[in-house]
Amino acid sequence: MIKKNNIGIFIFNDVDILDFSGPYEVFSRTRLVAGLESRLSEETSPFKVFTVSEQKKTITVSGGLKITADYNFANSPNIDILLVPGGMGTRSLVESETTIEWIKNIANIASTVTSVCTGSLLLAKAGLLKNKKATTHWGALSLLKSISASTKVVSNERVVKDGVITSAGVSSGIDMAFTVVSMICGEDVAYDTAKYIEYQRSVKVVSN
Repeated sequence: MIKKNNIGIFIFNDVDILDFSGPYEVFSRTRLVAGLESRLSEETSPFKVFTVSEQKKTITVSGGLKITADYNFANSPNIDILLVPGGMGTRSLVESETTIEWIKNIANIASTVTSVCTGSLLLAKAGLLKNKKATTHWGALSLLKSISASTKVVSNERVVKDGVITSAGVSSGIDMAFTVVSMICGEDVAYDTAKYIEYQRSVKVVSN
């Protein structure tokens, strides 16, 4: 029996669709056995992927799409890998004590903490990017620095790994997800997953 890593993806109103759905696709399609047949079952999947919102309810994401979270803050399973996506909704959530406290608590027990786009603003507010390299959407680089002055903000790179794994805008979350897959499952598994979803990987990861 394969021990699965629980991947909890935080979702909220005005989250960017691709910020969370791109990584969701990567993680949910990852298999430890190569090829098409392995994707027909969950037997060799190393990840259990689910979404979490503050309250389990219908979430309106970018473009007006409506989805329902799998869990809420109170009933979520243990999270091994936390993914905090971005979107315009992060601007108000930076001031949400409930959200920031939840992120802090999960980060204390999770083995890996990641963000996509302006999700890094929430990590910064939670104090998780102090004295670390990090990135975010190009339009929010200065905002990230204003929230966490000690963070070395990296521009023009899609994935930055410095304890916490942050990624730039929107589609870069896919590259971040492959970084996590490679780190946990090995490059062969990451390569096979990229081949399956027909994604061309060409990203250098900046690390400390």
